[in-house]
Amino acid sequence: MSKIRILLADDNSAILEQVTRVLEEDYEIVAAEKDGHAVVRECLRLKPDVIVLDISLGDVSGIQLARQLRDCGCYSKVIFLSVHEDYDFVNAAIGTGALAYVVKSHLSTDLLTAVKAVLANKFFVSSSLLYVPE
Repeated sequence: MSKIRILLADDNSAILEQVTRVLEEDYEIVAAEKDGHAVVRECLRLKPDVIVLDISLGDVSGIQLARQLRDCGCYSKVIFLSVHEDYDFVNAAIGTGALAYVVKSHLSTDLLTAVKAVLANKFFVSSSLLYVPE
């Protein structure tokens, strides 16, 4: 049985390396891109099962990129990575059809859980964003 194929997209090399270390044992990393245009091209070429996408890619917003991917016929499941612990970002990300939002400060604890959730067609949001009333 072949491994689930994941495309990574972040403009920060250190984050790409960290994400690769977290995922590479259980999943096949098919590409690690720093440029939004390359993400679209490689998604259409490689047809990954999952895309781990930075919400702020530098040359393009990850939100815009996720919409563009859908418009181009890329139906990979999307997990957003972000430094922003803000509900407006979460809502915008989920509004693109993404199933998960992982805060980068929780990447090492949350990313594997997020991948498993999206593969099961479930939503995942980092626990730091979950409101728990007192």
